[in-house]
Amino acid sequence: MINTSEFTAEELRRYSRQLSLPEFGVDGQRRLAAARVLIVGAGGLGCPAAIYLAAAGTGEIGIVDFDKIDLSNIHRQILYSTEDIGLAKIDIARERILAANPNVDVETFDARLSSTNALDIMRGFDVVIDASDNFPTRYLVNDASVMLGIPTIYGSIHRFEGQLSVFGATNGPCYRCLFREPPPAGSVPNCAEAGVLGVLPGIIGTLQATEAIKLLTGIGDPLVGRLLLFDALTMSFRTIALRRDPDCPSCGANRSDELIDYDQLCGIPEERVASIAPHELADILEKGESVDLVDVREKYEWNIAHLPGARLVPLGRIADEVASFDPARKTVLYCKTGIRSMYAAEQLVSAGISNVANLTGGIVRWREEVDPSIPAY
Repeated sequence: MINTSEFTAEELRRYSRQLSLPEFGVDGQRRLAAARVLIVGAGGLGCPAAIYLAAAGTGEIGIVDFDKIDLSNIHRQILYSTEDIGLAKIDIARERILAANPNVDVETFDARLSSTNALDIMRGFDVVIDASDNFPTRYLVNDASVMLGIPTIYGSIHRFEGQLSVFGATNGPCYRCLFREPPPAGSVPNCAEAGVLGVLPGIIGTLQATEAIKLLTGIGDPLVGRLLLFDALTMSFRTIALRRDPDCPSCGANRSDELIDYDQLCGIPEERVASIAPHELADILEKGESVDLVDVREKYEWNIAHLPGARLVPLGRIADEVASFDPARKTVLYCKTGIRSMYAAEQLVSAGISNVANLTGGIVRWREEVDPSIPAY
């Protein structure tokens, strides 16, 4: 007879549908109740991962996040509601997790993960779910996880597509076996720039929770040595085999034993063209000076908000539209945050259009410092 005495009557009823699974049963529930899972990022991926792990009965869930809830988060970050705007994500996430399952312990870390705190925060957890949305954090989480010997469940989303894998498991590859070096700064648009279908992080985040449960309870075949690719438009899944790289800088023979911060490698790039602050551009426009104001974002972003008097030339079309720029006229380029427009400016300078400036901070900073009536997105 299976011993269920360590569970209360309430827990036996709460988890009854799992307990009835022969592959899972009381032993799986026991292992899950003793487990500690750290979720890095309480956004689109972290929200579904956290709520499903809590509902399943994971003993302790740690959450790392330092951000506040914004209206643009609500369409995909399912732990939050409109009334939560402006509040700290980890506080609301903790509240909603405990409301779903008060038997779970929740530990929150209101901090940006860095080389100085990553090992201390991650140490002692059994599994790490990488639910971050930027390359510096992904590389840092990977390196720290490898050092600590903790498997990481990687997930990423972009527009209509998602990726998933288990990295850093015994004899398995790590993130840097697949993506050895960080991409150049600004070369890969984030979700704010490229957009994302709201349900997509729910799918990938739920799959991350599934992989965590499999690892913690020893059931099934986790995605070790495999990369899962999902396309929401075609509703198709496919997997690619991965192998461990013996020369990997993170888990290979010559790996480093020190963490580094990747912000300088794949964060905001150093500006290499002239820049102009929002108030400076506002003064120029108010005086009526002749300026070719060019928006290099995508059409859908332009439709949400754009600066008066601007024209739209998306970054991908800059090279084809060089002839539309007057070398004798001052050109000011802008995007959402100033990164894409900097690359556009560099292309124009290389093509001989030298009287070019990049709007520092893009339309986001313009909204903050000049015109708060412009819609945020």
